[in-house]
Amino acid sequence: MILRSALLGAAAVSALASAAFAERGADGNVNVLYWQAPSILNPYLSSGTKDVEASSLILEGMAGFNEKGEVIPRLAESIPTVENGGVSADLTQITWKLKPGLLWSDGTPVTSADAKFTYEYCTAPDGGCAQAARYEGIKSIETPDAQTVVITFEAPKPNPYQAFVGGTSPILQAAQFKDCMGAKAPECTKQNFGPIGTGPFMVTDFKVNDVVTLAANPNYRDPAKPAFATMTLKGGGDAQAAARAVMETGEFDYAWNTQINPEMQTQMAAGGKGVFVNGFGTLVERIEMNMTDPDPALPEGERSTTKHPHPILSDAKVRQALSMAIDRQTLVDVGYGTAGRPTCNLVPAPELYASDNTGCLTQDMEGAKKLLDEAGWKVGADGIREKDGKKLKLLYQTSVNPVRQDFQALVKGWWNELGVEVELKQVDASVFFGGDPGSPDTFQKFYADVEMYANNFDGTDPEPYLAQYLCDKIPGPENQWQGENINRFCDPAYDALVKEMAATADLAKRGELAKKMNDMLTKDSFTVVALVDRGRLSAASNTLGGVVLNTWDTELWNAQDWYRVK
Repeated sequence: MILRSALLGAAAVSALASAAFAERGADGNVNVLYWQAPSILNPYLSSGTKDVEASSLILEGMAGFNEKGEVIPRLAESIPTVENGGVSADLTQITWKLKPGLLWSDGTPVTSADAKFTYEYCTAPDGGCAQAARYEGIKSIETPDAQTVVITFEAPKPNPYQAFVGGTSPILQAAQFKDCMGAKAPECTKQNFGPIGTGPFMVTDFKVNDVVTLAANPNYRDPAKPAFATMTLKGGGDAQAAARAVMETGEFDYAWNTQINPEMQTQMAAGGKGVFVNGFGTLVERIEMNMTDPDPALPEGERSTTKHPHPILSDAKVRQALSMAIDRQTLVDVGYGTAGRPTCNLVPAPELYASDNTGCLTQDMEGAKKLLDEAGWKVGADGIREKDGKKLKLLYQTSVNPVRQDFQALVKGWWNELGVEVELKQVDASVFFGGDPGSPDTFQKFYADVEMYANNFDGTDPEPYLAQYLCDKIPGPENQWQGENINRFCDPAYDALVKEMAATADLAKRGELAKKMNDMLTKDSFTVVALVDRGRLSAASNTLGGVVLNTWDTELWNAQDWYRVK
């Protein structure tokens, strides 16, 4: 099921949109439903997809990615390359040029100083920047004039399109955030809930974990866009209700991440009010194994930190056994149908970077039991395995979502068969994927033994995504629990591979390094247990034109081109 405009290239859709409207705001209001409600509008303080996506309507970088994964200019005049002189021949420097005349939504000029400030903001000590991997390997940023940003890297950077590129690395207004550096960053509620931006929309009201009300940015660089004068981005509910609100009732124009089973998709498509759009990219549903101890008996600030290794999951044999017990094809059949594929990889695409790691695709219950026996976990009288007087018991958490709850039930059954006692926990998605450092229930804090979720990376190069598992990216009190290394994996050999990839230009070699890192996380250590290569699935109204599904950037990447079909 594919939306008709998803068959068109972005340029063609943009042309159609221009023909469909010639005046900013002429098409009134557009209703968008993100059932995982945004909790903040600053992507540097949350790695939750719903927060990054909502923020992308307001905040932009120098460039982004189109539906083909190609780098496209946003605030930049053009994409710097070696051929046009924008990237140095030795790959140690990239020079960005801002488009002339750019204004923030408050009418003040956008300058190179804003870009330099954003780098300093994300790399400030104690700041807890959730997107720090995007700025890895930068030696300095210089601003020789108001339109020019020169980034110098510590070593040759074959993939220089990381800082200020994509929805996870936008430019902040220095004047607005100047007093929000370091540990003060999460305290800046006004700025984090109402950033001044350059995108097609600006915030007029934000009710946390509920609704974002937006208006067309009067200073947006294209005077004819956006077609919609206002956007209401509603949060809450669940995936099924979100899909129904577009496909059956017509209450909303677009619903993100309509994660429902194949039978429901078919039923709702018959409603005739909308269509599902889907496409495969790099979105992987997986289980993360906590390498640290989340025991609530530990002092606050020491739970799920490297001070205390996990008493059960530190053993690779246990992690491997848990993975071997899972029937991934059954998960696909139950949860996704044709919108999912079983996978063992954290990085399933593009082909250059995808490992041939397929060993997990066949469930092996007997082999899993044998591994647990070898690890010293023996079945007790009650059927639960024990070792040194300790029960093999795990707390398994995820967000509230019907498909995820189905997965939890299936996985719990398989693990019970192994002799593992499993307690299930569900957390509201807006909280689970939020960035509140005071909440005990965020996926970054990881106060559980295992947790399940999905995310992906901007563009087609996984270098910054894999860099999230560096030892210094572990979440903890010292970085406001905003580190990207969710499972607390730490291996100097892995860190060395990240550094090597950052300095490797040859594409084939980059592919080899990415596969090695993927395998270290999955089939070698089983700290990441990949389950399903998920196609993105969302719903769009028949009256909403210009939508182009993009699996390489945010789904709202071209909201400026949306319009009302007359």
